[in-house]
Amino acid sequence: MYKRVLLKLSGESLQGDQGYGLSPARLNSYAEQIKAVSELGVQIGIVIGGGNIFRGLSGVGKGVDRVKGDQMGILATVINSLGLQSALESIGAKVKMMTSISMEPVGEIYSKTKALEAMSAGCIVIIAGGTGNPFFTTDTASALRGVEIEAEVFLKGTRVDGIYTADPEKDPAATKFSEITFDQVYEKQLKVMDLTAFTMCRENNLPVMVFDMDTPGNLLRVIQGERIGTMVKNGRGNG
Repeated sequence: MYKRVLLKLSGESLQGDQGYGLSPARLNSYAEQIKAVSELGVQIGIVIGGGNIFRGLSGVGKGVDRVKGDQMGILATVINSLGLQSALESIGAKVKMMTSISMEPVGEIYSKTKALEAMSAGCIVIIAGGTGNPFFTTDTASALRGVEIEAEVFLKGTRVDGIYTADPEKDPAATKFSEITFDQVYEKQLKVMDLTAFTMCRENNLPVMVFDMDTPGNLLRVIQGERIGTMVKNGRGNG
């Protein structure tokens, strides 16, 4: 069982079946899964995307400056983080929200030391605001925070159950990898996350587990070592 993890949650997943915004049912489902893992003594750092509210790149060419667009995306991640914090606290979980840019009293400014202290005290730590800089995705923020807090694994919770040879929705013959190396992902040009995030994980030897977070109980199964998704790591894979 892992002792400390970085969990990346997709903003799009938080919208559930609504198509936009935050789904209370999805927030509650995620909160229940996260609390169950935390109660086992696992230290959890969480980074959330903001695509369910605003994605910076979507505004480029439509009158929105890229930097301003990314700043709007940063604020979207804070809204999502507050939603998850509220859902977790409503079921009795201990949570501390930190932000990459100064935003008191919404959240305390992030630092590795304070994050680890909170985790050691049994708190789930949500790190909002991405990296705090434009031109960087929340995948990159997740890789950065995962390396900083010395997580054992980067858990990329998505709506898909792993990495495939091709898009399974378009290619019925697509097969799923249970394990693959960073080098093989490069060679096969598979889309896992942006290259900045991917390279950071590779160079810092932080394995990435891509799995379906939307199925209740999957987070616990991953934490306990079940290979229900796809593991990406250095070394030799079976891809």
